[in-house]
Amino acid sequence: MGAVKNKRMPRAVREQQMLDAAVRSFGQRGYRAASMDDIADLAGVSKPLVYLYLNSKEDLFTACIRREAAALTAAVRAGVQPDLPADRQLWEGLRAFFTHTAQNPDGWAVLHLQARTHGEPFAAEFAALREEMVAFVTELIVVAAREARRDPSLPEREVAGLAEALVGAAESLAAWANATPGVSARQAAATMMNFAWAGLGNLMEERPWSDTAGAP
Repeated sequence: MGAVKNKRMPRAVREQQMLDAAVRSFGQRGYRAASMDDIADLAGVSKPLVYLYLNSKEDLFTACIRREAAALTAAVRAGVQPDLPADRQLWEGLRAFFTHTAQNPDGWAVLHLQARTHGEPFAAEFAALREEMVAFVTELIVVAAREARRDPSLPEREVAGLAEALVGAAESLAAWANATPGVSARQAAATMMNFAWAGLGNLMEERPWSDTAGAP
């Protein structure tokens, strides 16, 4: 370990090494249980060097949240090809989302389990990620509406609600899939697609569900 600690490398590379170790520690042990000693040991550096580069445990955790959020959003956006039909765009976006969260379970734990449950400012960082995801899904729903209907509009509140529901369901399903042996990213994406597109398809074809029983 000492040889690793003494090895010279560019600051940016060393910092990413520390972030990798921090994501692993925070994701597996939780924010409160993870220690700077553990993170330094995993990264193969001294604890003072971690403080020198990343200031404090709080700043280190924030840096982890931002890095993992940026990686996730980039993966989802890269997975969607605008020239595809609306259902294929949604499918590819979901597949990219579940593939990324499956391949980076510690990063997803940092975002979904840790950041949003430890108060400010961490919850605000997760909220920013979620807001970006909801905005992106909103765009996909609008595209689907334009493809399916001569009238390209859906009520703004309805679109917003659908996007929120879809993102929330995908988040929960990703956490479940990562904790359930044998569930692949493709299977999780297919489950989400079947759950979402059946309802969206009916809505786009102007066949929404209604309370035919007339309950008050």
